[in-house]
Amino acid sequence: MTRTPGDVATRNFTFVLGSARSGGNTEALARHAAGGLRPDTGRTWLRLHDLPLPEFTEPRPGDGRPAPRGNEKLLLDATLGSTDLVVASPLYWYSVSAATKLYLDYWALWMGLPDVGFRERMRGKTLWAVTAYARGEARDTDPLTGMLRQTADYLGMRWGGALLTRAGRPADLEGDPAVLRRAARFFGDPG
Repeated sequence: MTRTPGDVATRNFTFVLGSARSGGNTEALARHAAGGLRPDTGRTWLRLHDLPLPEFTEPRPGDGRPAPRGNEKLLLDATLGSTDLVVASPLYWYSVSAATKLYLDYWALWMGLPDVGFRERMRGKTLWAVTAYARGEARDTDPLTGMLRQTADYLGMRWGGALLTRAGRPADLEGDPAVLRRAARFFGDPG
C-alpha cells in the first residue's frame, strides 16, 4: 500500500516497552529511532511494567468474558489506535520479555471479543521490533523477530523490520554513533 503525502500526518506510533527496567538500552534505542520521525507523527509510549495484566488463561468455548477494563482496555485501545506498533523488548532467552509475551497473548483474547473486530482492525498496520541484546550474535534474535514477523503475517499486518543492537551497558549504546545513526533512520521516510 502506497501512502500519499496527506496520509503522513495521520501516522500514530505506539511504542510498547517490554523491559522491567526504565531507560535501558532497548528503550534508549527505541527513543533514538522515534527521534527520526517527522514532528507531526503521533507517539504513544506504554511501559508494560507500569500496566500489569492478569495472568493469561485461554477462554473455553461458551465462557463469558467481561469487556476489557483498566490496563487491558488502555492497551487494547492504544494497540487499535495506532498505525504503527513498535514492540521494544530486550532479548530474554532468545525471545521477548515475559511482560511482552503476556501482552501478545492478550491479542488472542481480543480476537475473540465480539464487536471489537481486532483482527480486521489490525490488518494494514505496521509491526516493528526494537531490541538490544547483551551477549551473542544478531542471529540469536531470530526467534524474537520470527515470532513478531509471523504475528504480523497472521494478522495481515506489514512487517516494518527489526532494529537490533548488541549493548550490555548503557554506555555501549551511547558510545556507538553508527548504531544511533541507524536508529534515527530506522522508520525510514514516512512518505
